[in-house]
Amino acid sequence: MYIDILLRWNARINLTAIRDPEEIVTRHFGESLFAARHLFPHDPRRGRAAPEQSRRGSTAESGPAAFTLADVGSGAGFPGLPIKLWVPQIALTLIEFNYKKATFLREVTRALTLTDVDIRNARAEAIAPNTFDVVALRAVERFTSVLPVAAALVAPSGRLALLIGASQQDQARASLPQFSWGKAVPVPHSSARILLIGAQRH
Repeated sequence: MYIDILLRWNARINLTAIRDPEEIVTRHFGESLFAARHLFPHDPRRGRAAPEQSRRGSTAESGPAAFTLADVGSGAGFPGLPIKLWVPQIALTLIEFNYKKATFLREVTRALTLTDVDIRNARAEAIAPNTFDVVALRAVERFTSVLPVAAALVAPSGRLALLIGASQQDQARASLPQFSWGKAVPVPHSSARILLIGAQRH
């Protein structure tokens, strides 16, 4: 359903340069779900993704204090919406400045009957800082200027997840020394894409 809506909208507005449904699955969904699996590993006892304890001391399933994730420059909804499909109990915020893209995100969210999704048609700079347990960033333009804005949204002890080109790794590490960075994980079936996760230092 997601792919059908994406292809229909893509004929009118440029959401993705990839037009082949199979390639959309491997490139967009595959990379997004790869990040989801690292951020929210499956709990074998429950058979589904288990968020870590949130900074407010409760799990995402306990209601008001849900585990929060923001997707900055969400565009066609990657990686935010696939992560939400992977772990439905998170509270997801999709930040997208482009009005038409934000409208697309609303239609997809309605069609997939997803709950606890907040679509913010605004610049990331306008969002309150130190707000989210996880902030995700993927394939955005102006990476250099967007990176510190995304980092500012991360709550104390929260994490910043970057789906980027391997050549951007050194820049990310150097420009955000307030984060403790893990080892870069190569994205499967990609020659130069990596997942880099940093934790906000206490």
